[in-house]
Amino acid sequence: MDLLRHLRHFVLVARELHFGRAAELLGMAQPPLSQSIQRLERELEVELFDRSRRQIRLTTAGELLLGEAEELLAGEGRLRNLMRQVRAGVLGVLRAGVPPDTPAVRLHALLDRLAERAPGLDVELHELTSGEQLRMLAERRLDVGLVHHPVEAEGLRFGAPVDVPLGVLLPRTSPLARQREVELAALAGLDLVTAPRATAPGWHDHLLEVCRRQGFPAARVRPAHNPEFLFGLVLAGGAVAIEPATTARREPRIAWRPITGTPLLKRTSAVWPELSAHPAAPMFAQVSAEVSAEVEPAAGTPPQEPTQRPWPVLFDAPG
Repeated sequence: MDLLRHLRHFVLVARELHFGRAAELLGMAQPPLSQSIQRLERELEVELFDRSRRQIRLTTAGELLLGEAEELLAGEGRLRNLMRQVRAGVLGVLRAGVPPDTPAVRLHALLDRLAERAPGLDVELHELTSGEQLRMLAERRLDVGLVHHPVEAEGLRFGAPVDVPLGVLLPRTSPLARQREVELAALAGLDLVTAPRATAPGWHDHLLEVCRRQGFPAARVRPAHNPEFLFGLVLAGGAVAIEPATTARREPRIAWRPITGTPLLKRTSAVWPELSAHPAAPMFAQVSAEVSAEVEPAAGTPPQEPTQRPWPVLFDAPG
């Protein structure tokens, strides 16, 4: 028995106290409506309407049931609305990962915009490397993440990518810092400071390969987990880093210079499981792409349109 459907019929008849008008409002014939009320009465083993007079009236049982039925139907409406919001991704908990090198200004903008679009969504943010995010996504311990490409993983969907031109981080006292832009070959003999390979294996290998092809086979690759350590190694001399311009803004003694020909771009995008995806994952991807595009353009470097340079050659030197 569809109790809620029969209760909806009952409530409308109780309000109208007229089977004909109630049937018209329900868009159904009167006989099926009368049968629905009779079935409800049999189920509850009471009479809900006094039909002995010309104008039907509620019995004591009917009067008591009306208040309970209205409350129950209102609760059903709230429940359905709640589930609609969950399906739409604007309610519930979203477990999201972001790289440790994400600038504070971007995190702030991301959280603010998510709060605007989905006030009821609790975004549980985790600081994780790309490698950690991919592992947790596969284990279903994360709903969505922001990862650095290239990414070799199956069963994932990707949001719109954002490509950020990379440049060289140098001590301001370095002769190379006097140039408007720096060729990678001019860095030959220096060490390269970058995040450990485990943080983003695909990106790490690609970075070293492009540097090698461009005439900069790093003398040593020196891992740095956090910006302060990276800055310290660069300022000590004999080492450089290849990062977005936003990284250099954290340390006034560090200069950022574009690389001639822009052979290196750092691509970041949201990623989430293809199957059983969290309903808020696509929205998170869209918002993160919007925020990244607004916050991340490199200072002094005209932003490049990704559509003009397809992915296979995004990181390769022209020619």
